[in-house]
Amino acid sequence: MPIPKLPGIVVPKYSDQDKWLKMHVARLCQFDNHERFPGSQPVSFASSDLAKLETQDFWVCEKSDGIRVLFLVVTNLDNNDQTAYLIDRHNEYRQIEGFFFPHHENPQLPLRSSLVDGELVIDVDPRTKQEKMRFLAFDCLVIDDQNVMSRPLDKRYGRLKQWFFKPHAKMLMDHPKMMEVQPFSIKVKDTRLSYHVENVFNDDIPALQHGNDGLIYTCVNSPYTPGTDPNILKWKPPSENSIDFKLVLRFPPTRYDEDEPDWTAKPVFLLHVWNGGGRYELYDDMYVNDDEWEELKKSGEQVDDRIVEVHWDSNISRWRMMRFRDDKPNGNHKSVVENIISSIADGVEKEALLERSNAIRAAWKARLGQPQQPQPQAHQYPHTNQMRPPPVPASITLGTTPRLEFRYGPLAQSRWSKVAGPPIVLGMKR
Repeated sequence: MPIPKLPGIVVPKYSDQDKWLKMHVARLCQFDNHERFPGSQPVSFASSDLAKLETQDFWVCEKSDGIRVLFLVVTNLDNNDQTAYLIDRHNEYRQIEGFFFPHHENPQLPLRSSLVDGELVIDVDPRTKQEKMRFLAFDCLVIDDQNVMSRPLDKRYGRLKQWFFKPHAKMLMDHPKMMEVQPFSIKVKDTRLSYHVENVFNDDIPALQHGNDGLIYTCVNSPYTPGTDPNILKWKPPSENSIDFKLVLRFPPTRYDEDEPDWTAKPVFLLHVWNGGGRYELYDDMYVNDDEWEELKKSGEQVDDRIVEVHWDSNISRWRMMRFRDDKPNGNHKSVVENIISSIADGVEKEALLERSNAIRAAWKARLGQPQQPQPQAHQYPHTNQMRPPPVPASITLGTTPRLEFRYGPLAQSRWSKVAGPPIVLGMKR
């Protein structure tokens, strides 16, 4: 499925408008640091989180394969002028035209300043193949100039639907021509109680017109927490868990001069992990076969010094490339990488989630003090009593970084990276 390109006019970084917008968002969110991206980030799902789903109330929804953004509405109460922006994970602002959000109490007035969390996706009509960009809203931080971050998820979700989405949807029904000037449509993402995960797999995901990247579990009673939030769980099948690194290429020397790199040779693909700030360190290498290398060269794109999403291929015990992640300013932090490594080794298969649903439901109802009703027999899956987490790959030790076993011998710091040598080699931007 296609990944959308962010619409709108970029607000120049460090401009007066950029500074004012970031200070305005910091005020709305009650932040001290106005340079931070306000959004929350999930942690990877591990087997211990099955118990967490029993002891706490969670909602679950499909995880869309799109671009994470925040939707900012800025309203000037002096003249009721309203402007909309998208904020990406680089904390870059884009002004977007064509939107107006009426007030939930008086549609003649504008909704006051609001900050909504969501994801931009490209929906593809299965019949006509026509593509349509859509913003899927799933949470809110500020609504109508009221900070709701400390409120539980169900209250925030209610405000999102009643104060942000429904008045806007009714306006479009009354004035359908307004949809023609909007760069994308808006929808509130459907979510379910955690024990209805089978419905997500069987009903929600098959009906999607955009790509799916697993599930998201969000604790109902938790506040909205910027940064990494342990109460938001990102589930993928263990084999599909991925990590974002910075890719660094190292070329071997020529046969005739060890001080001259051989730009025509296949390089070593090194994965560097982010330590915060501008600091990266070597973590492991990535396997790229000859055909994949030829395709990378044909693309004409820069390869070196980009953020790359990789997954662990247990068949060859190597990292394999999935795609470049230009929407991310940095790779995953080292602490996040260690958590994902644990999830790969201690992952939870789909069948285990489904089998636990009845126990999760019983615990949820018990917390509510409701009498238990007889439940239909759960689906039976073959050999589930013999299921075990996948074995830890040979180069991965739980709680530690993978052992680095370079297949080209020890590598010293090289002069032959993107910052040295010709910018274009064989038609490929380095």
